[in-house]
Order: sequence, then C-alpha cells, then structure tokens
Amino acid sequence: MGSMSMGHWLVVLAIIVLLFGAKKIPELAKGVGKGIKTFKKEMETDDENIEKIEKVEIKTQNEEIKESIKS
Repeated sequence: MGSMSMGHWLVVLAIIVLLFGAKKIPELAKGVGKGIKTFKKEMETDDENIEKIEKVEIKTQNEEIKESIKS
C-alpha cells in the first residue's frame, strides 16, 4: 500500500474523465493553477506584513523604553 503505480494513476485519470468529461479537465486544471498562484501570492504578502508589524512593534518598544528612562 506504499506508492501508487502507473495502473493506479490510469484508473484515477479514467474516473476523472468519466466524472467531468474531457472538455472540462483543462478548465479544472486552469482553475487549480490560478488557485495555487493566488495562494502563493497571499502567503508572500502575509510574510511582508508580518515583517512590517514586527518592525513597528520593535520601534514602539524602543520608544516606550526611552520614555521610561526619561521619567
């Protein structure tokens, strides 16, 4: 029950063709590709936002420390 052989993949492909039809498969693949691309783009945006938030938090903490030293 390890990996799937070529026969298994052919059966899976045949079932997909029966369920969706040969004309719909390229549309489905295109939709999946767009979804993956959008997901990756959003992940990069999230990483950038996290870095910005961390910089603001550090700056805020530094300002609070300076104010507490002055007091």
